[in-house]
Amino acid sequence: MLAFLERRTRKLHIPDVTAHPTAQWATQPARNLASELGSRVESPRFGLRDRDRKYTTSFAAVFEAEEMDVLLSAPSRRA
Repeated sequence: MLAFLERRTRKLHIPDVTAHPTAQWATQPARNLASELGSRVESPRFGLRDRDRKYTTSFAAVFEAEEMDVLLSAPSRRA
């Protein structure tokens, strides 16, 4: 599942869900969100994502084009 949360408004954006996500699939909801937010896209300053390989440079480029910094979550600690 992929979800976007606007911290200030606490509005949750949930794109379509798939059992078999790909890098291309993950990028499209990012594009859709940027389009949906339109002029409001300048309000978010950061995007936080995990380190899954599905979040490629094209995923980050969508947000970077809107002048948002994409931050990575901390690596998981596996025993």
